[in-house]
Amino acid sequence: MPGVISARNISKQYGKQRVLDNLNFEIAPGRIVGLIGPNGSGKTTTLKAILGLGDFDGDMQVLGLDPRTQRDALMNDVCFIADVAILPRWLKVKDAIAFVEGVHPKFNRARAEQYIAKTKLKPNMKVKAMSKGMVAQLHLALIMAIDAKLLVLDEPTLGLDILYRKQFYQNLLEDYFDENKSIVITTHQVEEVEHILSDVIFIDEGKIVLDTSMEQLAERFVEVLINPDQMAQATALKPLSQRTVFGKSAMLFENVGTDILRALGDIRQPGIAEIYLATMKGAQA
Repeated sequence: MPGVISARNISKQYGKQRVLDNLNFEIAPGRIVGLIGPNGSGKTTTLKAILGLGDFDGDMQVLGLDPRTQRDALMNDVCFIADVAILPRWLKVKDAIAFVEGVHPKFNRARAEQYIAKTKLKPNMKVKAMSKGMVAQLHLALIMAIDAKLLVLDEPTLGLDILYRKQFYQNLLEDYFDENKSIVITTHQVEEVEHILSDVIFIDEGKIVLDTSMEQLAERFVEVLINPDQMAQATALKPLSQRTVFGKSAMLFENVGTDILRALGDIRQPGIAEIYLATMKGAQA
């Protein structure tokens, strides 16, 4: 099946600064991909390339189209939520629905109203009377009512409290996502999205450090709470990182057999955050 996004040798330069450096990646249909990296790593520039919001070198195909030259056609099947969900303060809920219905051929009014009915939003409520979480809910309702094949989220829950963040991602899974759609997410709250991700891409200084599925990630990285009498043997295996947990030394290993690691102590599956930190340190070293 052709990829939803196919990127080959994508580079971008501002003056002498190279912000994207020969990126190569493929995103298949029905996947939820976390694009993870520190500030200034190239995440937003990558999203802009996908959305046709900036020029770049290399070849990019999104839903079979070149975002640089076929953006109008592409936007019929792509939706985007930026890190700040900005809507005019005077806008009413009902007017927002009417506007999107008038400009987007794939907008489903009934679906938007059905989602809004589950919230505290009311048809005559203006944006200026809403909390940040309610604005995000309205924005999400408008987006989820569009039958798009690709949803791009750039820090979509920035500034929201934990309840709104959890509800946001739950709604994505229950009311939007299916095997025919794909989602690309950037976020600093990695722990809150890892349970919904199917793939991760780590990016740093414009280069891809890691690109893998969650299944492969679980096979590749293992953390062990080392028994005190096994410290020397564990250190000899050259762990990626080491920290203290419950008074024990916890070491993260890559591509070391679980049979070997079980002899060293209790093994566990590390979270994306631990793998990310260890991988980034290795890349910078």
